Amino acid sequence: MFNKTSKPASDRAFRPGPTVIPPLPDMPPPPSAEVAEASPRSLSTLSADLVFEGQITGGGDLQIDGQVKGDVRVAHLIVGETGQVEGSIAADAIEVRGRVLGGVKGKQVKLVSTAHLEGDITAEQLSIDVGAYFQGRVTQAQRPATVAAPTPAPASGPPSGPVVTPVLTTPAAQNTPAPVPAE
Repeated sequence: MFNKTSKPASDRAFRPGPTVIPPLPDMPPPPSAEVAEASPRSLSTLSADLVFEGQITGGGDLQIDGQVKGDVRVAHLIVGETGQVEGSIAADAIEVRGRVLGGVKGKQVKLVSTAHLEGDITAEQLSIDVGAYFQGRVTQAQRPATVAAPTPAPASGPPSGPVVTPVLTTPAAQNTPAPVPAE
């Protein structure tokens, strides 16, 4: 009664339907894009049981919970409550929670209440919490000079405000006779 012609499987169009995947109860939600943009770098850590001797340099972020005997130069540094640094520190942002014996130089320096710092600080911005120990000198680093854009003069009319004309005088030219040429 019914005559049905079948098409080969390769001629049939594949049209996927909506796929619903149920959430797994033990899986944390995926990180959002906002969190990924807020922390583009990961934090490296020297754990409390490590002793490092030598210079540490890099462009990343570092947390020191162990001991470092040497200079540290990174982008962002946190000296943890169990951390100790014997040497100079240079970073854009420095947060000291532990012990530092040496100079500190950075754009932003923060000493929290558990900090113990013996050395000089050079910083654009400095924050010292109540209870922090600090022995040394502080020098405020100069921020880069910004060049002010010249203000355009009004298109017409006299200038608004006083006009100052510099007058140059020399002490020798005041009330002194002119020299007579020798013959």
